[in-house]
Amino acid sequence: MRSQVLSLAATALTFSSLVLGQTSTDCDPLTNTTCPSDTALGKTITVDFTSGESSEFTVDTGTTITYGDDGAEFIITSDGDARTIVSNNYIFFGKVEVVLKAANGTGIVSSFVMESDDLDEIDWEWLGGNATVVETNYFGKGNTTTYNRATYPTVNDPQDIWHTYTIDWTSEYIKWYVDGSLVRTLLYSDALDGKNFPQTPMKIKIGNWVGGAADESTGTVEWAGGYTDLTEAPFTMYVKNLTIEDYTTSGTTYTYGDETGDYTSIIISNSTSNSTTSSGTSSSSGTTYAVNSTVGTSSSDNSTTSSTSSSTSSSSSSTVSSVSGASIPGDDMATTLLAAVGFGFALFL
Repeated sequence: MRSQVLSLAATALTFSSLVLGQTSTDCDPLTNTTCPSDTALGKTITVDFTSGESSEFTVDTGTTITYGDDGAEFIITSDGDARTIVSNNYIFFGKVEVVLKAANGTGIVSSFVMESDDLDEIDWEWLGGNATVVETNYFGKGNTTTYNRATYPTVNDPQDIWHTYTIDWTSEYIKWYVDGSLVRTLLYSDALDGKNFPQTPMKIKIGNWVGGAADESTGTVEWAGGYTDLTEAPFTMYVKNLTIEDYTTSGTTYTYGDETGDYTSIIISNSTSNSTTSSGTSSSSGTTYAVNSTVGTSSSDNSTTSSTSSSTSSSSSSTVSSVSGASIPGDDMATTLLAAVGFGFALFL
């Protein structure tokens, strides 16, 4: 048993080295005071991918997404494929929900990630070789000193059945839901007394990639469930629709006010009125970050719009709840534990 544990630990270290090299940010505001501000979503949007491409997302270089009756199709046909789209705007606490089917295939990883410039992160991930669970995970400031944060709630056939995945993210907690049922709650105090709690403005990443590629490291392949047999391709992740609610509705940009990475340091600016507010500013109604809303709590008066390429209606056949993320290749360092012990454990959930 001891030798098995040591072997698994070595695998974890191998995979963590790989992921550390791939996880990145264009500009880390904790080390660079000149990073540009993040464009705020500042409202609620619904994206219906069955109507085609959305202007709310940008397709990563080298990525091709097709659209059909089942929405956005993230199709894997070869080792080098990594299909990813990224939201153009950020939310500062909020609710995200997505209706999707994960891709099948050993070594194939479907992922949904919420990620900030300073590498706060909230994840959903699905392994194509295990059609019984979904992984939930989180990071604070890219901290990978421990690998015990992931959980693996059971999901009924996530590859062939539409499910709604939701994240409700506030300054006090993160809650993950599957089809409206709560599967995990993370409190601020439970994440290293808040130090590891994701709390800075985030964008959304959705992707499908080959963790079992022939040129991947042994650790990555083991975590992903084994080598991918590409003769069985295509492996397709389908995303039908998505609702994103920004709990902060008072600004057009979010700026890091210092290098702490604390949510109270985030400056909310409204370019239309030239007003600037810190999320830690006190008022008669308490610490505020948005109109009629305390920091990190859901706002019932957010404005709502619908955004699609050709239609403002959401899918009539789906009830949207909310989404949390899974990792784009290398974005989820905490899944290293899955490579070491979690994946074996997940198989029995």
